[in-house]
Amino acid sequence: MKNKIALDSLTVGYNGNPLISDITLSLVPGEILSLIGPNGAGKSTILKTITRHLASIGGTIYIDGNDMHSMNGRDIATRMAVVLTDRVRPELMTCYELVATGRYPYTGNFGRLTPEDKAIVTKSLETVHALEIADRDVSEISDGQRQRIMLARAICQDPEIIVLDEPTSFLDIKHKIELLEILRSMAKERGITVVMSLHDIDLAEKISDKIVCVKGDHIAAYGTPDEIITDETISKLYEIERGSFNALFGSVELDAPKGEPRCFVIGGAGYGVQFYRALQKRGVPFAAGILFDNDIDTAIARSLSDHLVCAQAFAPIGSELATRAKALINSVEYVIDSGCPVGEFNQANAELLEYARSCGKSVISSLEELAEATL
Repeated sequence: MKNKIALDSLTVGYNGNPLISDITLSLVPGEILSLIGPNGAGKSTILKTITRHLASIGGTIYIDGNDMHSMNGRDIATRMAVVLTDRVRPELMTCYELVATGRYPYTGNFGRLTPEDKAIVTKSLETVHALEIADRDVSEISDGQRQRIMLARAICQDPEIIVLDEPTSFLDIKHKIELLEILRSMAKERGITVVMSLHDIDLAEKISDKIVCVKGDHIAAYGTPDEIITDETISKLYEIERGSFNALFGSVELDAPKGEPRCFVIGGAGYGVQFYRALQKRGVPFAAGILFDNDIDTAIARSLSDHLVCAQAFAPIGSELATRAKALINSVEYVIDSGCPVGEFNQANAELLEYARSCGKSVISSLEELAEATL
């Protein structure tokens, strides 16, 4: 399949001063590329160079195999739509009128909309769920509504490529999901190639076919989400020193409380997570177990506790791990029963709970009890 857009040894920067060099990548129709990285790393600079808002310092941008520098503005406007973070300040324009400007590359010198053009404008507003604000002045709508209107204008251009700079900024969760669903539909159903920057790593992972990590004077990493979204890569990209990034959940976990454990959480199957996070918020170091390597609890417990008793996945819990867990229970005053179901392989956890009670440990079984406990 022929590349829709390709960057060949592209160098970007300002006033002839290189910021990022040797950017080489390619996308076929219908692919979605997300740029991620810390603020100020150069994501917007790359996008503005692709859209010719900034002159490239070196290298070549190709659209359908054609050098973009040899294409005129009208030809580019019928192939590429742009939604940047720069505020648009239209004077006395309604949302409908602003969206309609997306048809200008097709309307000729007089800018008159045909019935077909008007139908496209209406359909674009409908696509982004903005028909109800079509007649409102652009200066009177919210930032989130403005974001949707700018996307509608881009859709109105009927582009082959759409470039967006932080399109989910100012949007609540509902509208972030709606916007990304719109972009995915455009890509997969109409073959539109999408290039955008995103701050939401979890969303970038879920929607992208390819991801670029932007940091330093060269691209830090480029590949599929499975290749890029790892604990190590993201922590290094954003220089996370306090806390950690959890690739399984696509979320950041705060620093683990330090010190000897003051309670032991018997968890598993996701039941322990709420207790781990409640203890972290209180700054209470804790031990957790007996968990399995592949357990959902394990992914969080490893981030929030330095005292984890973990067994091999799909294997019975051995006596050595049980002995270690009992030793930790002996060292604490409180044991938390998360309510995790007990089955064939984790019978040892039921035995640990009985052991804790026989040792006179205070057993907590709810967040309300935990909140009242003196830890």
